[in-house]
Amino acid sequence: MNLKKLKSLFTDSGCSKIYVKRLSPNDNSKNQVYFGGSFDILNILPISEIKNIEAGDWNKERFKASINFSWIGEDGNLYPAPTSQLILYPKYPEVRFSGFLAKCDNPPSELMTQRLADRLLFFSVAKNGTVLGFVTAPNTELSKEFEKEKSISEHGVFKVIELPQVANNKANLITELLRIHQLGWIKSKRLDGHGNLLPCEAPNCGGYTLEAELGITPNGYSEPDFMGWEVKQFGVTNFAKINSAIITLMTPEPTDGIYKTKGAETFIRKYGYADKAGKENRMNFGGVHKIGIRHQLTNLEMKLIGFDNESGKIRSTNGRIALVDKQNNEAASWSFSSMLLHWNRKHNQACYVPSLSETEKARQYKYGNKVILGTGTDFQLFLNQMAKGNIYYDPGIKMENANAKPILKKRSQFRIKSQYLPNLYKVNEVVDITA
Repeated sequence: MNLKKLKSLFTDSGCSKIYVKRLSPNDNSKNQVYFGGSFDILNILPISEIKNIEAGDWNKERFKASINFSWIGEDGNLYPAPTSQLILYPKYPEVRFSGFLAKCDNPPSELMTQRLADRLLFFSVAKNGTVLGFVTAPNTELSKEFEKEKSISEHGVFKVIELPQVANNKANLITELLRIHQLGWIKSKRLDGHGNLLPCEAPNCGGYTLEAELGITPNGYSEPDFMGWEVKQFGVTNFAKINSAIITLMTPEPTDGIYKTKGAETFIRKYGYADKAGKENRMNFGGVHKIGIRHQLTNLEMKLIGFDNESGKIRSTNGRIALVDKQNNEAASWSFSSMLLHWNRKHNQACYVPSLSETEKARQYKYGNKVILGTGTDFQLFLNQMAKGNIYYDPGIKMENANAKPILKKRSQFRIKSQYLPNLYKVNEVVDITA
C-alpha cells in the first residue's frame, strides 16, 4: 500500500479528509488507542448511540459510543470490525478507540496488538457514514511518503490530509443563502417528508420556509441539514441587529422523569397551569427555566446533575439536565449521553440566518445578508452556557380539550441569545454574503 493508492481508496468512498494518528507503544488493542483529551472526535465520527457505564469507582465511569468501522486490507477490500467503539472518560476527559479487532475477518492484529512506536493509523469517514481505517508499520513506503506530505493541518492529536473535493460545501451554502437573500420577500411554505411543497401558516414558519428554499426535507435524524452544515433561522426586527435575537438550538424530548415514565399528559396536569389568555379546557407548560431558579408558574427548578461548574467537566456518566419539583422529584430530564450524541454531531458546523417576517397580506419572510457561522463545538461548552444561564429551557407544551379527550402539543426548546453563540464554538465569524 502506498499513499497515492490509499488516498484513492478514501476518495472513491466519498471521504473528504484523512485523519492520521502516530501511535505510541500504549496505543494497542489492550490499552486502547488514545483519540484525544476532549470529546471533539464526536464532531468527526458518526456514532449511532451513546451508553453510560456506571461504576462504583469514579475513575472507571465512562460512556461507550458504537461506530460503524471497517479496516482497509492490503488488498484494498473492506473488512468490518463490528465491535468497534469509542470509550469516553469524562473524568479527564479523554476518548479512546477499542474493540477494533474482535470479529473482524482480516484485522491488522500483528500491528495493533504490539507495543510498537511510530505506527501510523489512517482513518476517514465515507459518504455512507462508515469509518474506514488503515494502519502501517514504521519505515514502510507509506510511512515514508507521509513524512514528505505537504499541506498537512492538525486537529487535536491528529494530522489531517485534505482530499480533493467535488464541492466546496461552505461556498455552496453561501451561494445558496445569497440567492435566497436576493429573492426578497418569500411566501411562507414548507416541505413534507416526501419533498412536496405545502403552505405554512404557523408563527414559526421562518425556519420551514428557509429549509424549503434549500431543499431540506423534515427528518428525525441527528445529522446536519445542508452539505454538512446545520442551518438555523432566527427572527429579528432589523438586519443590523443580529446579536440580540433568541435562537432555538434544539428541541429534544425528555429521556426520563415523570414526563417520560408517566406521559406528557400526567406531566402537564401535575406541573402545568390554566391558559393565561382564558382559553377554556386548555392547560399550558411554558416559560423560561434557568439553572438554579425555581419557576413561579411551574414550581420547577432546572438543575445540572453530574456537571462540575468550576472545572466545566461532566463528573457522572449518569449526569442529566433535570427539572426538579419541591419534593425533589424529577419532573423531566435529559441524559447527558442523549444530548451529547445530538449536539456534537449536528452542531459541529452551524449557520444562523436572520429573517424578517410580515403577515399583513400573507405570511412571508425575508432573509438577511449577514449570517453567523460557528465551527468546532463540544457538549461541555453547551453545559457551561447552561450553568451560566445563557442557555435555558423554554418549552411550548399545551393540552387542549383537557376535560374530555386531550389533544397534546409537545415542544421542548433549549434556547440562547445570539450574543452568546460565540461561546459555543471554537471558530466564529459573521459573514456578509453580499461581499
